[in-house]
Amino acid sequence: METITKKEIKPIFTSEMINKRLDELAKILNEEYKDKEIYAICVLKGSVMFTVDLIKKLTMPIKLEFIRLSSYGSGTKSSGKVNAVDIKLPDLNGKNVIVLEDIIDTGHTAQFLSEFINHNFKVASYKFISLLDKKCRREVDINPDMYAFEIDDKFLVGYGLDLDGNFRNLDYVGYIET
Repeated sequence: METITKKEIKPIFTSEMINKRLDELAKILNEEYKDKEIYAICVLKGSVMFTVDLIKKLTMPIKLEFIRLSSYGSGTKSSGKVNAVDIKLPDLNGKNVIVLEDIIDTGHTAQFLSEFINHNFKVASYKFISLLDKKCRREVDINPDMYAFEIDDKFLVGYGLDLDGNFRNLDYVGYIET
């Protein structure tokens, strides 16, 4: 793919839209987990902005963990193969766990991570929460428990999502014509 400039990125979800939707998600989580400790697992690198902004709105005790998985590499479509770059987690037995992901596309990463956690731990509760849900590209039968926005088949960047490491720092989500 040729070099893309910021001018070629078409905004789809503004920072105001994202913030409003995170308020709504936080309200639900604050009611459900009131006074219960949760382990928030951030899937690096793409979901870091989503994770940080969402957990700042949560009122319960939170322990934050980070893992690194990859399925895109430098391409614009998911490879369908999940690479567990770093998946070290503490003992989650008996814990309330929420996984925070930037996007569920084919579903392979969400399925891999859900199976990994549920196979290795007996958690008290488990939620998979995604900023974006791209149902139109799903290849496996998995859906997030919660998501901020459903999107169609566009290649997205910004707010943590990237193109070969670029554009993560945008405060909005935009798409690039591919």
